Amino acid sequence: MSQPLSPCRWSTPVSLIRLEGADVLRFLHGQSSQALAQASPGQTLATALTSPTARMRGLALVLVRQRAADLLVLSGDGQAIRQGLDRVLFPADQVTLGPPEPALLVRWLGASPPEGEAAAGSGEAAAGGGELLRPGVDLGAGADQPALLLRGQEQLPHWLAPLPQLSAEAIELQRIRSGFPSQPEEINDDTNPFELGLAGWVSLNKGCYVGQETLAKLATYDGVKQQLRHWRWQPNPAAPAPMPERGASITTADGQRAGAISSCLATAAGAEGLALVRRVALEQPELWAGAAQLTISTPPAFVPPPQGAGSRL
Repeated sequence: MSQPLSPCRWSTPVSLIRLEGADVLRFLHGQSSQALAQASPGQTLATALTSPTARMRGLALVLVRQRAADLLVLSGDGQAIRQGLDRVLFPADQVTLGPPEPALLVRWLGASPPEGEAAAGSGEAAAGGGELLRPGVDLGAGADQPALLLRGQEQLPHWLAPLPQLSAEAIELQRIRSGFPSQPEEINDDTNPFELGLAGWVSLNKGCYVGQETLAKLATYDGVKQQLRHWRWQPNPAAPAPMPERGASITTADGQRAGAISSCLATAAGAEGLALVRRVALEQPELWAGAAQLTISTPPAFVPPPQGAGSRL
């Protein structure tokens, strides 16, 4: 699958919620999918925010501080997530929630931080501005690629500023090609983390948390019914067909229901997007949206769902 030409960079708006107090990590540990209770200052951990039935509410990075943490909401409604956290705070919890603040998350291809920064851990200040984050998951630029957090009036560091900035359309195309889910397209009440390829954002070895029972069952009994896939469509003059649209149903060649399109972007060559494909059709290299033939592939950011002992029973 082709990628945007290197070098390039792109910035996307995010919401930052500061939590302060002695119970911050314990509280976030119970409200999200990642093991946070024993995290150390300076770590950046990727986590999913879900409903009690493991339906997606958002994706976030937890930037661990000394007796505090910054919850960086990458996909989802920052204000709604903040309100949800506030509703479950007990009076005895030593946690103070700040308001959502706007920030930028910068990703790039074709450049590297200076040698000292490249060797530094996550949460390090970048020379010239911003904070380098290394969450250990693919944020849309590659599995091992760091990202840069910019707050307020912070400027790009000198080693990153010269890279050309992608257009809004190119940013969306990069998101689609990498398979990074967005709200409301993929992050909504119809999806869970494993369906979206977010196994790396979920800890199956931690204690009770919101959505834990459902996710544990999905992992143990191979219960994931659909998975995120990339699709591409090119017009065929010999068999004209309308361009696929978001929400359109997709089928196998013999007409069997195969899922639905979640994201769609028109391109010079036709269209590309993401789709939730049912497990019965996951091995199909081609599917159909009406008369439009789609080429199907697994996006690079997608991590397969875990399969526990129960899946072999």
